[in-house]
Parts: sequence; structure tokens; C-alpha cells
Amino acid sequence: MSAQAAPVPVDWEAVEAWLGLRLPSDYKEIATRHGPLEIGEFVCMHVPCVQDERFDYSSWLKETHRHCRIVSRHAPPYEPPLFHPMPGGLLAWGTTRSSNELFWDTSASGDPDQWPVVMFDLHAAHQKITPIRHLGTPLSETLAALVRTGLEQPQGDRLGPLPPTARRIAFLPDPRPWTPPVVKQHAVPEPIRREALTQGSGMETLTLLVAPPERPYLGEGTWQRLFDELGTRLPAEYIAVMECYGAGIWSDWLCFFTALRFADRRGLAFHAKRSMENYRMLRADYPEFHPLAIWPEPGGFLPFASTTYGDEIGWLTIGEPEGWPLLVNPRQSDPGPPLEGSLVEILLSWVRGKPIPCFKNLDPLDDPLEFADFSPWDDDSYY
Repeated sequence: MSAQAAPVPVDWEAVEAWLGLRLPSDYKEIATRHGPLEIGEFVCMHVPCVQDERFDYSSWLKETHRHCRIVSRHAPPYEPPLFHPMPGGLLAWGTTRSSNELFWDTSASGDPDQWPVVMFDLHAAHQKITPIRHLGTPLSETLAALVRTGLEQPQGDRLGPLPPTARRIAFLPDPRPWTPPVVKQHAVPEPIRREALTQGSGMETLTLLVAPPERPYLGEGTWQRLFDELGTRLPAEYIAVMECYGAGIWSDWLCFFTALRFADRRGLAFHAKRSMENYRMLRADYPEFHPLAIWPEPGGFLPFASTTYGDEIGWLTIGEPEGWPLLVNPRQSDPGPPLEGSLVEILLSWVRGKPIPCFKNLDPLDDPLEFADFSPWDDDSYY
């Protein structure tokens, strides 16, 4: 173990209370002495800590469990196993450089010191191979086997034997103590929000599920100036959504440009014009891959939002603005048919967990209320 890697204080009582589980004693001992650890230059053992935007223990657990559950669906007829916080679910403790995630099987024993390690191979799932391999040994024995003999992976190849080395994980040079996340409080009580997942319609129901900010940020201009800049009116429903929520990001994925911002090369007018110019240039060079007409061409595409993946959402300007259909123009594939429904109907269906073509949709086992969120922007935002 490198001398410069100081341990990270861990409040194990708080960690275990948040998890609702006791953790294996060998894991707690290693984590207490060394902090986040890279073993054999290949296996990372994560511990309760946080470092800037790089790592947060609670976020890592949640994202690892959800990602493996979703990836499991690539390997039918294999069904996703249970993951924590489901009772008896797999609980992540590490990862490897070959896209294996490492878990404990918490259903195997009431004694956490006897929890066997389970290996989940992401590549195997994508190749439609059952991604799980039950190693049958607790943490310390598994680590020893990785160094001494190596272990068979779900695809049949062997991991190890690894060098007998241990050092601080390179991307976590200065981790800080972790504290359990504060449960986000919503203005609308959960029973009412949960009822809104299946009942109600329109903006009234959307605002029950996703609380608007107290001061929606639209920018410094006027709607008329935006219409003049774009050369067209915009749908009244879009204006209503923007005046309720303003610019921001829905569910960490869908970004609405700042509608009435015109300075500093920001705002809807700037981003829409730049996007349309780029598309025209690409269409001129590769027309077979860029079939859309672009505003102000008849029926042309006019974007008003983008995703964190670089996709664009906009209107096909067919007829009057109130009847413009919505379309997703994916970054890495051809656009499909127009979306069915109005902007509010689409947003409401999406936050309820109903699949929308070309959207980042929830897994069937996700709780939509965990993802129904809007983060507003202000005048420091890029968009």
C-alpha cells in the first residue's frame, strides 16, 4: 500500500443505517485502513467517500445497480436479479477494468461476513450471454483468489492472477468523508404525486409531479423579439410551459433553451439558428443522412431544446404554430416519425414513465417519482 494514501474517516453506523444492512467486517477493516483501493492494478474497491464531481458513494451505488439491471435486459431470456435496496438484492462494492461489476449476494446469509461475491459482466450481457457468475466466496477469499489463481468470468475467460499490489484509486487521490444524502422534500405530498402518476392531465397534473421553480428564468427579452428573430410565432403551449418552468433541464436529460435571452451568444434564437446552419451544411455534404427540411423551408424543422446526448427536439413547421407536430432529431440516427401528442402531453407521459420514442426512458422497475425533476437555470447558464 502506498504510504501517501491516507485513510478516509467513515461513520459506519451512519452508512449501515442508510443502507439498512450491516456490511462485512473484512470490507470495513480494509476501507477504514486504506480508503478506496485499487488491487492488482485491475480491481477497484469503492468505499463510502466523495470527491468533487468524480465520485459519490450513494450515487455510485444507485447508478451501478440501475445500470446493471437495465443491461441485464440485453440477455434474454435472462431476467435481471434483484438489486439493493430490494430485500436480498445484490449490493455493489467494486468494479474491474474489464467492465465487470462486483457485488455481494445479500440473500445468501443473514451474516454479512458470509456474503458471497457475485461478478456481473456488462460485455457478456450486451452479447446476450448470461452476465452473472456466482463466485461462492466472501470478499477476502475472492481477493486472495484473484491474486493467487485468478477467477473465471461470465464469458468463460479468466481474470487474473493479478499482481499482489494495492494502492489508492488513481482518480480518487483526495477523497473526503461521505454523509448520507438528504431526502429531497417536495412541496406536493408524495401520496398526491403518486396519484398524479395515473390520474389527471394537462399543466395542472404536470406541476404536481414536477414542481416549477419560484422564479422561472426566461431571459431579458420579450416574446415579440424572439418571434422577430426567428421569423415566426411559436406555439402558445410552449410559451405556457416556459412561463411556468423557464429554462432548465428535465430529469437530468432534456434541456430547454433560455427562450428570451439574446446576449452573449446564448438563448433559443442563437442556438436554434446555429443548429439549423450546421444541419444545412451537413445536408449539403451528406443529403442521404440528413433528410429534414429546415426552417424557414416549408415544413422545416425548428429546434427549441436539446438533450444531454446531443439530440434535438423541435417542431415541424407545418401549418399554423398551434398545430406544429413535435419531432426528435437524434444525433446518431435518422429521425423517426413525429411524436404523438402535444408538448405537455408528451412531457407528462414521459415523467410518468411511459416510453416516448427517441427519449431517455425509464426501466420498467424504476420509480418514476425518483426521476420526475426539473433543475432551473439562471443567467450563468450556457443555454
